[in-house]
Amino acid sequence: MKLTIQRRGQGSPLLCLHGHPGSSRSMAVFTERLSQQFETIAPDLRGYGASRPTTDFEMAAHLQDLSALMTDLPDCLILGWSLGGILAIELALRYPQQVQGLILVATAARPRSSHPPITWQDNFYTGLAGLVNWAIPAWSWNIEQWGKRSLFRYLMQQHTPHAYQRLAQEGVSAYLKTSAQAARALNQAIRQGYNRLPDCAHLPMPSLMLCGEQDRHITAAASRETAAAMPDCELRCYAHTAHLFPWEIPEQMHRDIELWLRKKQLL
Repeated sequence: MKLTIQRRGQGSPLLCLHGHPGSSRSMAVFTERLSQQFETIAPDLRGYGASRPTTDFEMAAHLQDLSALMTDLPDCLILGWSLGGILAIELALRYPQQVQGLILVATAARPRSSHPPITWQDNFYTGLAGLVNWAIPAWSWNIEQWGKRSLFRYLMQQHTPHAYQRLAQEGVSAYLKTSAQAARALNQAIRQGYNRLPDCAHLPMPSLMLCGEQDRHITAAASRETAAAMPDCELRCYAHTAHLFPWEIPEQMHRDIELWLRKKQLL
């Protein structure tokens, strides 16, 4: 499938892969900054954003689509957030000579969740908080009254205005444009189980693993396990953050990414 792609900047290519639900727009927290040093390439994965599917598909279809994209990227870095990080690991295993480095965000080669059961109250407060936040982004009253009582309390620990601005600008759109086919493909993969941990020893490229200590969707323990299994991987685990930590602490995250890029001479 030909994917819809957002490109920014000039320089060496940096492939940016979003999670679920997500889209190329939800990667703006990365591409806005990194496009100052790289050409950032952010596709809408199949079934997300503007890459609309016509039939059901399996998770392997994402790798088929991205493999076609990799033919135009002889040397690149890959940044992947959540599901995007899992796909980044898969591409690095397929194309170890092309992938010069990995930036893995809130992800794991053997992902595990500690998310508690979701109640009808969770869904009610999440819908209410999301709608009000979309209409009045980052309204402090809504954050305190509804946001912190909704499922957002598992996605973030620091309920900052910046994070809620991102939710309004990018999160709502990504959620609404995530297709039923994409959700079914992911749920099927989760039921089947996924474990690439034994293969991480075959990833020679320098890697950076970033995770939130209170992440309930893909636990910090799973991210740490992956980092330890990779030959050349640095780990940054941020206290008082969760799965959406790029929106919670963007400045600290970018300082760490840029420091690592300079250290590995990838800038």
